[in-house]
Amino acid sequence: MEVKIGIQNVAREIVFESGQSADEVADAVEQSLASSALLRLKDIKGRLIVVPGASIGYVEIGAEEVRRVGFGAL
Repeated sequence: MEVKIGIQNVAREIVFESGQSADEVADAVEQSLASSALLRLKDIKGRLIVVPGASIGYVEIGAEEVRRVGFGAL
């Protein structure tokens, strides 16, 4: 699923594909915001994204769906 993280006072957002479920990402964001701790998420390539919890402006979590391939996707 696609995850977008907006950082306060930064024009660009962080966009990546995550293999985690929407609930796992939401729980991690809630814990980070509650304690102002670092938000740590992994993308589908195994890279670690770390964002300071106090600097998070917003987090947009995409829907969990399987992408269709081929002419049936139209």
